Amino acid sequence: MWDSLEAISQDEMAALQAERLRDCVARVAANVPMYQGRLGAAGIMAEDVRSLDDLARLPFTVKQDLRDNYPYGLFAVPMDEVVRLHASSGTTGKMTVVGYTANDISMWADLAARALSIAGVDRRDVIHVAYGYGLFTGGLGLHYGGERLGATVVPVSAGNTRRQVELAQDFGATVLCCTPSYSLLIAEQATEAGVDLSRLRVGVFGAEPWSEEMRSEIETRLGILALDIYGLSEVMGPAVSMECPYKRGLHLAEDHFIPEVVDPTTGEPLTDGDIGELTLTCVTKEALPLLRYRTGDLTRLERGQCECGRTTARMSKPLGRTDDMLIIRGVNVFPSQIEAELLRIEGLEPHYELHLTRGESQMDELAVRVEASEELIEDEDVYAIVGRTLSATLQSALGLGCRVDVVAPRELPRSEGKAVRIVDNRRI
Repeated sequence: MWDSLEAISQDEMAALQAERLRDCVARVAANVPMYQGRLGAAGIMAEDVRSLDDLARLPFTVKQDLRDNYPYGLFAVPMDEVVRLHASSGTTGKMTVVGYTANDISMWADLAARALSIAGVDRRDVIHVAYGYGLFTGGLGLHYGGERLGATVVPVSAGNTRRQVELAQDFGATVLCCTPSYSLLIAEQATEAGVDLSRLRVGVFGAEPWSEEMRSEIETRLGILALDIYGLSEVMGPAVSMECPYKRGLHLAEDHFIPEVVDPTTGEPLTDGDIGELTLTCVTKEALPLLRYRTGDLTRLERGQCECGRTTARMSKPLGRTDDMLIIRGVNVFPSQIEAELLRIEGLEPHYELHLTRGESQMDELAVRVEASEELIEDEDVYAIVGRTLSATLQSALGLGCRVDVVAPRELPRSEGKAVRIVDNRRI
């Protein structure tokens, strides 16, 4: 193990978390105007935090709070202590800006090294980092973690996939870090170019929800162990949690990020095992220590010692995001659920789009466009039969009636980062 804290008892972890939580509340109450107001209104002071039971008394933080305080209003340190800034893409509003002190960067590198070690990576590995670099946290997070681990890091970033597969072969990459959808494009390009990627043994994939069926597809095509890594820029970046080879959930770095699962509607804490919205409190970050940050990701928590020997809480692979949930004629469904069903149908590829429209009746309609595999006979009647099979499967498994269009191989656009799954053409 990278850190002895990965295997301490639950009581020891709870005591450490309570101490760090108390310190965190004191810091934000002294330095962050928004938290000063909210804690004061709730009548909460740092000395009131005596155990983890007091966590539920603290105010939530949501993404809009970061936008409302753009760019530096939630920072708990002066700007001359901030050594790096990252930011989200801002596709749904104002950018969310994240600051890091030198200690934050060092902690992040250490946690990324811990995550890689959980995946079985060590200093003998060559890590091919195909996450994007820049304001996105993925590339630099895994980069610094690999270097802290002592491995050889290849900072390829995203894009120019044909060159990527050649470099992975030439440099002898053993670990691939990228989004799960991009790993399939890499596998596709490697096959087309006749490039041998047989030295790859493990993939560390994150930044988008992906199903167990997608995992199986990746492992088959690349001949690797495919593991999930989780993180988000507002909290830190990748390495908030990491899946071990036993695949019994993602081990949370709960000594740094106290996890809760809450009801997405009411915000009430749920018990372990219940599916809800993951909420994280950043108790060790200096520049941006968030209280009860609502991530928007749906998961469940599990506790108890894992077969790998770690005792930290584990989160299930995220089912999806609260803002990605589609409500089609009263049926709640996530893209990952549709993905799981289509990958069970022989003759289909894991490349798909969900098209939302609203007809004259003002009812929402869903159409699934999915690629046929090379092995499927390219015939309209055959495509129609496979499409009807998937449509019936979705109706049975999810209670969702929809149109399915099977298209020719390579007809759908490829993404060299996060895959775009939902095309919303509804007329409002």
